[in-house]
Amino acid sequence: MRIFGALALAFLFWPCQPTADAQSAPAKTRDPHDSAFAAMQQRGKQAMGVDQYTSTHRFDELPDGGIIRLVRDTDDSAGVAQIRAHLRAEARAFSAGDFSTPEFVHMQTVPGSKVMAAKRAVISYTPLDVPRGAELRITTHDAEALVAIHKFLAFQRTEHHAM
Repeated sequence: MRIFGALALAFLFWPCQPTADAQSAPAKTRDPHDSAFAAMQQRGKQAMGVDQYTSTHRFDELPDGGIIRLVRDTDDSAGVAQIRAHLRAEARAFSAGDFSTPEFVHMQTVPGSKVMAAKRAVISYTPLDVPRGAELRITTHDAEALVAIHKFLAFQRTEHHAM
């Protein structure tokens, strides 16, 4: 019985390699040494209405624009409703050339946003509900606007430690 107990304990504490998915997943843990990231996460919570540490952000580039996706990590009907309202509001704001929310969250003008504001007539923003959240589909056929959208998404992806 002692051998079985020792084997069970050894198995529990045996170091194992994370899977490829775990290695590629964004770090959303609270790092006490990264105060700038924590402050940005707090401003994001303020602006979006949901805890950024318990939500997953994605910023995907597509050949004709991109997608911003925000979902709750667990079932949370109030949080999901808040995300959906937020992305609908952002669609209206971005369509009007207003990028003040990302500017507030990042405490700077987000790369690409000035061109996106200037080219707002050739960019469309379509909010869509997805399980546990929403996404904002951004499309254009204008080459300069497309470059700006990709810069905007790349910056967001890096800043939010997102995929």
